[in-house]
Amino acid sequence: MMDSTLLRRAFASFPSGVTAVCALVEKEPLGMVCSTFTSVSLDPPLVSICVQASSITWPRLRPRPRLGLSVLAEDQDRACRQLSSKSGDRFAGLPWENGAQGGVFLHGAVAWFACSLHAEVPAGDHAIALLEIHDLRTMTSGAPLIFHGSRFRRLEATG
Repeated sequence: MMDSTLLRRAFASFPSGVTAVCALVEKEPLGMVCSTFTSVSLDPPLVSICVQASSITWPRLRPRPRLGLSVLAEDQDRACRQLSSKSGDRFAGLPWENGAQGGVFLHGAVAWFACSLHAEVPAGDHAIALLEIHDLRTMTSGAPLIFHGSRFRRLEATG
């Protein structure tokens, strides 16, 4: 059997961006943080996220007609922690806007993707969700929030 502590440490050696996946549910914003976001396909336009099978948020987001996926900016580590909390109002004090068909987007993010669930595949203690992109917006400046070694980090330009 694989040592889970060692495996977590090895997984943490790979840096990833951090996204917020959000939508209006019963007229209130609901969201979760996901650091397993990746591009998948240009035709059709697809991205993927991995969601813990034990998530109580994903089952409420999954059926929404649109999901707002915000790529968090390097200064949004507080927002990330808040959206990851298990209690309280995850959106208290966070500026956001409602997109078409109920996707919710966080202000200050470096990119927004308006998505819908294309397919979902069970994968161990997670599910891989393929999301089809219907619209997007990228910001002209700013760098993404990076998660590496179980810490938030910032990119440094070289050269």
